[in-house]
Amino acid sequence: MSSGYRSPAYTFFTRPLLRAAVGAIFRILGSVRVVGRENVPLGQAYIAAVNHVSIIDPPAALVFWPETLEAIGAIDVFDKPVQGQLLRMYGTIPVHRGEYDRALIEKILDLLRAGRPVMIAPEGGRSHVAAMRRAKPGVGFILQKADVPVVPVGLVGTSQDFIERGLRGQRPKIEIRIGKPIKLPPVPEDPAARRIARQQVADLVMSHVAGLLPEEYRGVYAESAITPS
Repeated sequence: MSSGYRSPAYTFFTRPLLRAAVGAIFRILGSVRVVGRENVPLGQAYIAAVNHVSIIDPPAALVFWPETLEAIGAIDVFDKPVQGQLLRMYGTIPVHRGEYDRALIEKILDLLRAGRPVMIAPEGGRSHVAAMRRAKPGVGFILQKADVPVVPVGLVGTSQDFIERGLRGQRPKIEIRIGKPIKLPPVPEDPAARRIARQQVADLVMSHVAGLLPEEYRGVYAESAITPS
């Protein structure tokens, strides 16, 4: 039985402040455009699945999203002076990258059961290049268990040098492309088939994300990209 996870109470105050302050920095350094706001199922639980190129992705998506999202962050980043403080102020859930984390999965599922939308990067970490990497099967497990809409999100222009280019006055552009919620296939009843389907479901979501991105961003999903109709 799940104990029920809730975001820290202080985030009621700190999240709006962070979104305003970090949003102002993005606008000073460059420009951010959000496309497809109408596709977000506001006021209910869903998973926003994003591609992950650099440390710029999470703050850009969280700050300019039409409503407040719950977030997940690598635990090693929590030890970094500034980044760690910002993650804690936002109420980010720490994750051990590359490990099976049952407690984390339960926290995510609890938030979704409570009607909270959650942002996830199915690649499991930064790619450091524009091209997408293959999604982790653990994300497929969460998708199967959650049974909520999945909103594909393509982030363009969130390269590591965004801040440097902004300080040089180049006004780099970021685009957040929000696709329509995805209808996932039914979860197989057979346990073995269910395990196989986890990677397939994760790949399906990322194929939709790839369809929102320029060709050079699609990486391993170049051949399977599903463009919006």
